[in-house]
Amino acid sequence: MPVKEQLCPVQAATGGPHHHFFGYYDKTPWDASGRFLLALEVPFGDRPPGPDDVARIGLVEPGRGTFEAVAETRAWNWQQGCMLQWLPGTAGQTIIYNDRQEGQFVAVLLDLPTGRRRVLPHPIYALSHDGRAALGLNFSRLASERPGYGYAGVPDPWAHEPAPDDDGVYWLDLQTGERRLLLSLAQVAWWERHPTMEGVKHRFEHLLWSPDDRRFIVLHRWSRAPQGFFTRLFTAAADGSALCCLAGPELVSHFDWRDPQHILAWAWQPGQGAHYYLFTDCSPHSEVVGPDVLTTDGHCSYSPDRRWILTDTYPDQASSRTLLLYEPATDRRIDLARLYSPPHLRGELRCDLHPRWSRDGRQVCLDSAHTGERQMYVVDVAALTA
Repeated sequence: MPVKEQLCPVQAATGGPHHHFFGYYDKTPWDASGRFLLALEVPFGDRPPGPDDVARIGLVEPGRGTFEAVAETRAWNWQQGCMLQWLPGTAGQTIIYNDRQEGQFVAVLLDLPTGRRRVLPHPIYALSHDGRAALGLNFSRLASERPGYGYAGVPDPWAHEPAPDDDGVYWLDLQTGERRLLLSLAQVAWWERHPTMEGVKHRFEHLLWSPDDRRFIVLHRWSRAPQGFFTRLFTAAADGSALCCLAGPELVSHFDWRDPQHILAWAWQPGQGAHYYLFTDCSPHSEVVGPDVLTTDGHCSYSPDRRWILTDTYPDQASSRTLLLYEPATDRRIDLARLYSPPHLRGELRCDLHPRWSRDGRQVCLDSAHTGERQMYVVDVAALTA
């Protein structure tokens, strides 16, 4: 089916003179009522954040454009912010985010009505859907091995170890602060070891719980010049057992769970090339999704009712990014918007759209710098997704 163009109004949710953004595509900035958006505010947008750079955390009401500051953080980056999000099960009363305090990265839970804060001794990456636990990893290692995804200001204790056996993916109890290592870098580095792994440092990136919180995804990555970095996609049970490798090492990028058994991911597969694939967890089975219309990598996520895939593209030759919807049942792609990407914002400084769904699937929130400022925008897609 040919691509349909139905350009939608892109409404600014924030404005200058400061820059505003949310972060990654795998969590929603909307509160439970659908009235407010979480946002980060910073006074600059043209360099990497250093250890002394503070980002203000606040609430935005689209249509009004005002930013109400509620906190600040010293642990943030351009791609994923500070893992800012609403804590499940609190009816939009509590937010959680990463910070740096007394020389360590921590997670902070802030009750908005009372202003009461509770500090956990470790940073978080992905929250379970019941709001009881989180997955985390080493943000100091990411700061050196994947600039733009880690935080500045805390040295990596394992900086000189290629694949430590006591660092990796950890589980964090959000009530007690208890931490337990689930999966070590040493474990995956020796899993069906690849020749490109010799003499390089290994890292974990991009954690996400399954919809039923029984398993999680993690990307295992390592870099080697001049090829760049290699990736394998692993899933594991919530306790770190039952490890499965679904794709890699040639290419695996963005992903989302469709349901507890299936994962959508941009990847390269032998004999088929690079596409979006729907993988069946712990199985060799996979199928190409939208082979004729989804032809580039993007930040993909399923709508709340799982009928639609929302994604974007990287800049084309005209420095334009496309925001789009895809309906797997009909093989229908709808291009919603094309937004200019300033050429000077590349690499770690880039402003990906990172589109995210509202809780009811009627709106999309994105970050963009097409006006020259990094700001947040909302697109109404209710007429298309209803």
